[in-house]
Order: sequence, then C-alpha cells, then structure tokens
Amino acid sequence: MADEMSIESYLAAGGVLSNPTNVPPRYRAELLKLMATFVDSALAGAAGFVDIINEGPGIKSRMAAARIVLEKTSNADRVLQVMADFGADTERYVDHHPWTARLPREAAVDTARSKHDMRLAVFNYPIEGWADAVVMNLLMGRAVAIQLAELSMVSYQPLAEAFRAIAPIEADHVRLANEGLARLVQEGGTEMLQESISYWWPRVAMSFGSESAEKLDMLTGFGLRHRSNGDLRARWISETRAALRELGLDAPEAG
Repeated sequence: MADEMSIESYLAAGGVLSNPTNVPPRYRAELLKLMATFVDSALAGAAGFVDIINEGPGIKSRMAAARIVLEKTSNADRVLQVMADFGADTERYVDHHPWTARLPREAAVDTARSKHDMRLAVFNYPIEGWADAVVMNLLMGRAVAIQLAELSMVSYQPLAEAFRAIAPIEADHVRLANEGLARLVQEGGTEMLQESISYWWPRVAMSFGSESAEKLDMLTGFGLRHRSNGDLRARWISETRAALRELGLDAPEAG
C-alpha cells in the first residue's frame, strides 16, 4: 500500500509512467477505459464512413474519404498497441465488435454508449449521404482535435506519445472536411447543410461527456486529465461556431 501511495503521490506531483509495472489498479482501469473509448470510437467512425466513399463527388473526394478511413483505422491500431502492453488481445478485440451498428437516424439524442463497445455515443448515429458526412466530419473532427490536445498530456508516456503522433493526422482530416464543406457551400444547398449541422451539433457536443468534481479530481490526481469536460466543450462551441461562420453557415444557438 505504501508503494502504491508513493506512485499516486508521484503522479499527483506531475510524474509520468512509462510501462505497466506497478501501475495502481484504479489508474490502470481508468487508462484502459480511456484507450478503449478512443479505439472503439475510431473504429466505429471509420466503419460508418466506408459506405460514403463512393458517394464522393469525384475521384479526389473519394480518395480523401478512403484515406480518412485508412488513417482512422491506423490511429486505432496505434493505441491498440499500447493496450497490448496491458495484456489486451488486440486481434480478438477488433473482431469482436459490430463496428457498423447504428441507431435509427431519428433516434433521440442520448449519451448512452453502445451495448457492443465503448464508442462515444455520437458514433451510434448513421450518416446519410456525402454532405452529411462532410458536416459530421468537420464538427466531430474539431471535437477530436480538442480532445487530443488534452489526451496528449496524459501521464502514461507511451499513450501520450501515441496521441501526439495521431493529432496532426486528425487535424488534416479537419482540413479536408473544411475544404469539402466550402465546396458544398459554393455549389448551393446551404439549407440541407444547415439541417445536417442542426442534427450533428448536439450529438457531437455530448461527446465531451460530463463528470463529477470528485471524478475530475481523481483523474487530475492521476495526471489523466488537466481540464474539465465543460471547459473542453466550451472551447469546441466557440471555435466551431467561428469556423462555420467563416463558411457562411450558422451553428445552433443551444450548446
């Protein structure tokens, strides 16, 4: 117990860990949950995007969509390799879940996770068409960028390094989405784009989740969090509203 407490004190003082040895049980559980959420969300997101590839308007759009699917799957694999150090059976893990499972499009906004895996709830909803995919990719891509900036500071060093390598790849997905949305705006049909924004906005917003002050204190003490979900969500709202405004589009008033 004394050794475990000394590790916790070390983490609370800003220390980092570099291997699974002597990791406190609660730290291990929270770290694995964090990794599973990222991996499951990346794989579910990639799977949901696959069917949209051939709806891209032209070969370059389809190539960009295919690249996003490949890179999101690769990002999931990068974090899976860190999970493997903790004994995860990575091959069985990937094969075990129905990554394409989705709720009906009209299903109510709900923070409940899938019964199949640890994906963020936003990935339970289906994409309908190319324009809808571009909108979702922009809104969620901006959320991922903010979350990755936070995750890149986690106290488990191999995972922090993985997230730092993933961040610029995901940032490029946002760039592609922004370019794609700009083209769609130029072609007209902004009413349809606004409908997609209204659909995805609350679903992406809820992906930041919520936590009790006690839970946040515990995660902060472990060095697994530095800012609250509320702070991250507020930043997403502000930055994404500004990005949409530059494209001549509006975000819903409600956060």
